[in-house]
Amino acid sequence: MVERGTGAAGLAVIPPVSTADFADPDWIAPFARTAERLGFDSLVLPEHVVLAVDYTSRYPYSKSGRVPLPDDCVIPDPLDTLAYVAGVTTTLGLATGLLVLPVHSPLVLAKRAATVDRLSGGRLRLGVGLGWLREEIEAAGVDFATRGERADEAIDAMRALWNADARRGAHFEGRHFSFAGVQSFPRPARTGGVPIDVGGTSPAAIRRAARRGDGWLSLGLRGDALADALRLLAAEATAAGRDPSAIDVTLSGVTTSATVDRATLEQAAALGAQRVVVNLGSAALADAQDELRQAAERAGLTPP
Repeated sequence: MVERGTGAAGLAVIPPVSTADFADPDWIAPFARTAERLGFDSLVLPEHVVLAVDYTSRYPYSKSGRVPLPDDCVIPDPLDTLAYVAGVTTTLGLATGLLVLPVHSPLVLAKRAATVDRLSGGRLRLGVGLGWLREEIEAAGVDFATRGERADEAIDAMRALWNADARRGAHFEGRHFSFAGVQSFPRPARTGGVPIDVGGTSPAAIRRAARRGDGWLSLGLRGDALADALRLLAAEATAAGRDPSAIDVTLSGVTTSATVDRATLEQAAALGAQRVVVNLGSAALADAQDELRQAAERAGLTPP
């Protein structure tokens, strides 16, 4: 993955989810190669297994409470798409942001993530969250009220599989998932498994990141609210016996591709963040590539 210059966070990018069909290989392949060539840290892909035509759930990251996506927008499976991107790039980081963890079987997800990580040479990060859309989670047969507990177990169960003893196999016992004496190969490229970044801004999400995450992905926090969240992250990590500086921090929703600059990345690094994520707005490939070039120039990215 791209090495950052001293004193600056990396710059990651989410394609224009609401307008572009990035399930189209003629769109996503050249887009990803352009991001890689310009020095972007990683490509981040979101997940919604389904979108509800009508919903009463409140989207927590907009004042309207409505998600800014049409219910017919194309959201391909992020891991399958990242596997494809891995085959057309060599250094670009690959990340989910965010995977709706409670709807996944940890055994199946651990296998899929390990496979993509191996095929990409250790470039995958799993950004995970609980999911806000009750209608989506219940459609998957999952109790919305217990999704936090399921997510905690899923993280622990995946790590049990990735780090199982070669002879005894993996063992895990939880309320929602349990197994004993099983093996899952291939193992991820990196010792310890695929890094898992926990996303969210609630105290519960920050505690989950501090206790279980390899990283924390902040969504839309700025100024005093971000500083308070980072202090809580550090305090919770310390209380759990972990080194706060070992938790990878990603900032999303703090700037746009049109306003990001070198100072943005330097300020993020000063706060202890490893990367900043920007969303693009251009659906046409040529326009999206131009948007990438302009953002890279303003941010002073160094090509690999």
